[in-house]
Amino acid sequence: MLMLIKRTRSLCPACNIALDAEIVEEEGKIWLKRICPDHGVFRNLYWSDAVLYHRFDKYNALGDGIANPQNTTASPDSCPAACGLCTNHHSETLLANIDLTNRCNLDCDFCFANARACGFIYEPDFDEVVAMLKLLRSQRPVPAPAVQFSGGEPTMRDDLLDIIRKAKELGFPQVQVASNGIKLANDPDFAQKLKDTGLNTIYLHFDGISKETNPYLTLHLKAIENLKRVRLGVVLVPTVIRGRNDHELGDIIRFAAANISVIRGVNFQPVAFTGAAGDDDINKSRITIPDVLGKIEDQMPGILRKDDFYPVPCVLPFSDLVEAYTGKPQVRFTAHQHCGAATYVFVQEDSLVPVNRMLNVDAFFNTVEQMAESLKKGGTLNKYKTLLEGVKNMHDSVRQGEQGATTEFWKIIGKTLISQNFESLREFHWNALFIGTMHFMDRYNYDLERVSRCCIHYATPDGKLIPFCTYNSGPVYREQIWKRFAKVPEK
Repeated sequence: MLMLIKRTRSLCPACNIALDAEIVEEEGKIWLKRICPDHGVFRNLYWSDAVLYHRFDKYNALGDGIANPQNTTASPDSCPAACGLCTNHHSETLLANIDLTNRCNLDCDFCFANARACGFIYEPDFDEVVAMLKLLRSQRPVPAPAVQFSGGEPTMRDDLLDIIRKAKELGFPQVQVASNGIKLANDPDFAQKLKDTGLNTIYLHFDGISKETNPYLTLHLKAIENLKRVRLGVVLVPTVIRGRNDHELGDIIRFAAANISVIRGVNFQPVAFTGAAGDDDINKSRITIPDVLGKIEDQMPGILRKDDFYPVPCVLPFSDLVEAYTGKPQVRFTAHQHCGAATYVFVQEDSLVPVNRMLNVDAFFNTVEQMAESLKKGGTLNKYKTLLEGVKNMHDSVRQGEQGATTEFWKIIGKTLISQNFESLREFHWNALFIGTMHFMDRYNYDLERVSRCCIHYATPDGKLIPFCTYNSGPVYREQIWKRFAKVPEK
């Protein structure tokens, strides 16, 4: 039986024109349907688990966008062809990407950017990069808090260290580099040089723990050891392809937990059919967020379950609480609820414990939300009373958790809220492993509602901020930008 869930706009996979579309439920799965007048009917998989889709739908939260968009004249019908960020965009920048180069020292067959096949070199100069960084920090009401330098392979730039230093100087709390790890493995001193710039994280392409799934495993292990030696955190980023490496998801998590002293998380990215990823094997290779979570559950029985994961907007109550307590605008996590899923697991000596086994997560979020509402009423005495009552309710939610050993978690919460000892959060950071998955769109599952809620944006040399999935697919902004600003012809 087919059931209409909502109407949206999408793209024709053949010609990229925007079309009216329907999101429907059929046979326990979610599908995206549309009709192109020139190319006919398209029906593509959106989410493979309707039950999980509806559970995540409960966390839907629409943001207000930014106060100083680049495009103030765009209409809803002009999306996605009229970027940068416009008045129809509902989310601010949580993470910005800046492509530093399209040069790369690898040639992956599923490269998002297809960098090696461009036929030209794109590499904005230092001043252009600084201008993009300043654009991001000028965002209102909250400057962009995080930037990732990407490519191509950003470590191929000679001025990378200077660029990172400039980003920290401009006030970015979080700066990370997306890398294939080759230079980190081959240059023993490079990790320390990166650490000395103030860099926070290496976002390491890491597709598996065997030679069959990860032909660069030896280099990756060396890179991780070099990062561990200088205590520079790394997030593993596997591109997940059905039939190629989806049988190793549990082993990748176990590997990360075994190296918790340096690995801060794993962010699984189901393959998107853009760049070098071909279209021929879409039905064979397509894997969705519920598929990834289901395979993690199957490969880590009794440790991680599908329902241990939550969508990004679930943490909005924390933004409300901090904003109410400080009186200052905070970043708001209003990404679309079906863009990603995440959880934290505490790495203990002989086990992994998901955070929602330690506490009733929904009750905890509800308490935080109530605290935020109470704090909005103002007054110093009210703030103190609200904190005390909130901590008591939090304690009740912790006691309702499945896991009995919650003492460490409770100590961190108590120190942070009552003693205002925010260094306690560092204890959480270094004992918890982030596990997430983010499924970027391609022209087969492209949903313009998701585009308008995107919180991961690319900055470009012409002063624009472009949502991730518009930059990489659909109208193929990436290729247009790279060609337009190419400065060095390929030899």
